[in-house]
Amino acid sequence: MRYVSLLIFLLLFSCRTEVDQKKNASNPSAETTISREQELQTPDVLLGALFAEVQLNQVFEDGKTFVDCTAKFPYELIRANYQKDKDSPDFDLETFVLEHFEVPQSISSDFKSDPNRTAAEHVEALWPVLERQSDQLASGSTLIALPNPYIVPGGRFREVYYWDSYFTMLGLVESKRFDLVEAMLDNFAHLINTVGHIPNGNRTYYITRSQPPFFSQMVKLLAEQKGGEIYSKYRDALRKEYDFWMQGSHATEQPIKHCVSTPKGIMNRYFDLGETPRQESYREDFTQVQEMGGGIKMYQDLRAGAESGWDYSTRWFADGHSLETIETTDILPVDLNALLYGLEAFLQECFKEDAAYVAALGNSMANRKEFLDTYCWDTQQGIYLDYNWVTQKRSPVRSLAMVYPLFFGMASQDQADAVAASLEKDFLKPGGVVTTLRNSGQQWDAPNGWAPLQWMTVIGLERYGHSALARDIAERWVTLNERVYKNTGKFVEKYNVEDMSLEAGGGEYPVQDGFGWSNGVYLALKAYLDRS
Repeated sequence: MRYVSLLIFLLLFSCRTEVDQKKNASNPSAETTISREQELQTPDVLLGALFAEVQLNQVFEDGKTFVDCTAKFPYELIRANYQKDKDSPDFDLETFVLEHFEVPQSISSDFKSDPNRTAAEHVEALWPVLERQSDQLASGSTLIALPNPYIVPGGRFREVYYWDSYFTMLGLVESKRFDLVEAMLDNFAHLINTVGHIPNGNRTYYITRSQPPFFSQMVKLLAEQKGGEIYSKYRDALRKEYDFWMQGSHATEQPIKHCVSTPKGIMNRYFDLGETPRQESYREDFTQVQEMGGGIKMYQDLRAGAESGWDYSTRWFADGHSLETIETTDILPVDLNALLYGLEAFLQECFKEDAAYVAALGNSMANRKEFLDTYCWDTQQGIYLDYNWVTQKRSPVRSLAMVYPLFFGMASQDQADAVAASLEKDFLKPGGVVTTLRNSGQQWDAPNGWAPLQWMTVIGLERYGHSALARDIAERWVTLNERVYKNTGKFVEKYNVEDMSLEAGGGEYPVQDGFGWSNGVYLALKAYLDRS
């Protein structure tokens, strides 16, 4: 019976969403603009009650499969057929879905590893497998068409992902694929100019959120190869991205979108405009919230956790242990505010002729540094911790988010030395550095290590002269990657850094192979080790 009430709610929500989209389409000053040739309606709107029925009854084991399906017929016809057939005694939901939708395949599922290849040769052979050419607008697909080629992560991830792409590009640079790096940057600029921001991924069901803002670092990566012309090419898109993250910068007592007013000025949090279950994880979110008696706030916190890229981690849990206490929107994260500090610094370089804008950016940068030093720096432990603006307390969860201020040069030498000591004492494991010190069953906790965090840690330490520790971490990670490749023929999304004989675990889906950012960071760290 609980599903019935949800279906009613979903229909009402779908109607509201359709009205909002039509209103935005007719209002050129709407906050989120979309290109006229693209349809950005989401599956729940297009399919109504059928959408919830399929996801809640788990027609596909992975809810992402259904939202990635391509409709074989116009949505109006599918809805009409469903209404006509659903009450028939012989109606079978799975049969109906398979008759009306084309089911997607996992990326690289047909790719066979060659055991005679080295790990680096394997990665080079994977780039063509993971590359997608420019998209054609396809009726019945949730894919947001991109005008240029791009790399997808692999496995169930059949589209480009925002923050993944920076770490993938690290490897593309080592492979001398500067053309593909630039093509991907052009795609992200296109998304900023059409959707209004870079979504989580180029799917319609991702448009309510972004991901950690690494676009400026991607541009920097290409500029190091091609020179200052790259700054000019992307500077307007970078400014628009900054405006997206700062849309609520007039916040005072209550947060507005990503922005929270603090005694040190505006700081940022992760935030998603949606107020319902994530469409790709609909059943999981709905069940979780229903069991806990939660509501819109819990859905927002789950969605914001997805925007963070750390979905999920005890960083976001009030009790530090269980998903049921998720409170992502109450957290001012160390990593996000360091990333925006980095974006502000980059914009200063791009717009150095605009003295007033440069000064405003500099003021925000000073505020961010002072905020981290005052509210996030734990002197006793010698680490940065996330800050809860609601409880006005630091999070007790120690995590690798603390390396971001080092990566962006926000830390003093004393702070960097303390972070390095904490990393070596508590986070360093046989296969690299562990994400947090809590083994919660969530994938962004112990015992897992992730390629992006190895890179941020290594480069952050190197920046402050901790080269021996940086090299040690890089060597351990590369060795782990090569060991798993030798045993399985695969590069995977995440690794168990505590026990190198075991697979990583946790999360809402099985460990994925491919894998874009693992490939990229592996090649980049190999090159780093060769240079150092």
